[in-house]
Amino acid sequence: MMRFPPLLRRTAVFQPTLYQACRSPLATGPRQDSGTIFELRTYDIKPEKTKEFMELVSRNIHIRTVHSEMIGFWTAELGSMNKAFHIWKYDNFAHRAAARKAVVSDKEWQEKLSAILPLLKTQDMEIAYLVPWCKLGTPPGEGVYELVTYQQKPGGPALWGQSFKAAIDAHVSKSYATLIGVFHTEYGMLNTVHVLWWHKDPDTRAAGRHRAHEDARVVAAVRESVQFLESQRNMILIAAPFSPLK
Repeated sequence: MMRFPPLLRRTAVFQPTLYQACRSPLATGPRQDSGTIFELRTYDIKPEKTKEFMELVSRNIHIRTVHSEMIGFWTAELGSMNKAFHIWKYDNFAHRAAARKAVVSDKEWQEKLSAILPLLKTQDMEIAYLVPWCKLGTPPGEGVYELVTYQQKPGGPALWGQSFKAAIDAHVSKSYATLIGVFHTEYGMLNTVHVLWWHKDPDTRAAGRHRAHEDARVVAAVRESVQFLESQRNMILIAAPFSPLK
């Protein structure tokens, strides 16, 4: 075994282990401390059943919201079709488990659900945290929402967090869009980040995007962040009349 002289042992440069390197403020912090989790659900609706689905949910969703807090409920307008997207908030995983148990035991909701489920083609669910540097925002009024989904390279926020935050901040600083939330998946497709924006309308969104493309700071930040990006897609969402976020 190679042995270093005492002086070299004392002056050797510290090299963090992979575990230590990943314990950065981007990978830990408020999201773990608070424990708050968000359940993101996406339903693909049978095309001929979209109207019936929304009517049934609208009439009966109050039965479901007794058991946990719904953040918002939307339908896709641009970028996808016949799709419903909704977000639910829980204090922690124990809270979600208790709420799910109550939902299953709620005979009235189960009866309504039996009429709703046949209208769907597929259901998808993810569990996510808000990233540590983002709080859930409030829109300034009624408008449209844009959900942008980024599939990042494996490694988590310790790898891509700083550059991703810089790209988001560059957009927010010039009010090109109103940020509602940045969600990083814990269960589901890993290394996925969902960014929810608010716009007054699709034309305002288009104008803001064109201005952002001409902003040197935005261009530089995006150019830095895309090295960690594998794919992305977006949807324009319309809030349902019963959605807390309008």
